[in-house]
Amino acid sequence: MRDSLRQKIITVCDKKMLAKGETVGVSFYAFFANKNDDPDLLMEAASWWIQTHRLDHFEKALKIKQLVTAGL
Repeated sequence: MRDSLRQKIITVCDKKMLAKGETVGVSFYAFFANKNDDPDLLMEAASWWIQTHRLDHFEKALKIKQLVTAGL
C-alpha cells in the first residue's frame, strides 16, 4: 500500500474515532470523496480491504488503523 493511502486511512480513522468513539465503523469508501477522482487509489484500497484481508463492508476504525499501522 502506498504511503499516501496509509496516511489517509490513519487520518480518517483518527477523525472518526475522535468524533464517534473507538467503536465507530468505516468502509473503504470513507477514505475517498463522493466522486471517483482517483480510480487507481480506490482500487488499491478495495484490493487491500477485500482481497488481501477479506474484511466485511464495515469494520471498526480501530481495527483498520491497527492493520495499517502494523503494515499488514
